[in-house]
Amino acid sequence: MQPRLWLLLAAQLAALHGSSVLQQTPGSIQVQTNQMVTLSCEAKTSLSNMRIYWLRQRQAPSSDSHHEFLALWDSTKGTIHGKDVEQEKLILFRDTARFILNLTRVKPADSGIYFCMIIRSPELIFGKGTQLSVVDILPTTAQPTKKSTPKKKVCRLPSPVTRQGPPCGPLTLSLLVAGVLVLLVSLGVAIHLHCRQRRARLRFIKQLYK
Repeated sequence: MQPRLWLLLAAQLAALHGSSVLQQTPGSIQVQTNQMVTLSCEAKTSLSNMRIYWLRQRQAPSSDSHHEFLALWDSTKGTIHGKDVEQEKLILFRDTARFILNLTRVKPADSGIYFCMIIRSPELIFGKGTQLSVVDILPTTAQPTKKSTPKKKVCRLPSPVTRQGPPCGPLTLSLLVAGVLVLLVSLGVAIHLHCRQRRARLRFIKQLYK
């Protein structure tokens, strides 16, 4: 493939949108250095005698975006790698309607957006891309904390010997003292009334015997 043709393809690729004809998975992936990455491009149309191209965009899409030709899969010639591409690092193969790109021993420099593409004259059709991020250390995800159900506290009066529960609060003690005072007052009133009734009966009996 001539370099001028690839410059033209890259310029058109930047202005196009992803097509449903080619479905790429996953949409994004983050892996550690030296791991293997598998990218899939599934064709929703007949591709007998057609080529699948793989491109890489190293930065976010813009007018200055640069696309690299990595490799292509040809039904008769097999895999054709691009210039300066490590052939043992990049492996292409076909699985029925799916075209697989395997990247081995990835490095942070391999990060970017990977596109699969077909040329169907007079148009270019390509997937929506897979965002690959290669990092030395994967970020850790904090585990969600489980909410514990608070135990019900049993309020107990303080005992000089043993205390089986937390002491009562000031409000509880105040209510207990008030209840005791009410009982004492009621008892005093009842005793007073009883005494008055008894004296009244005694006076009544004395008046009868006079």
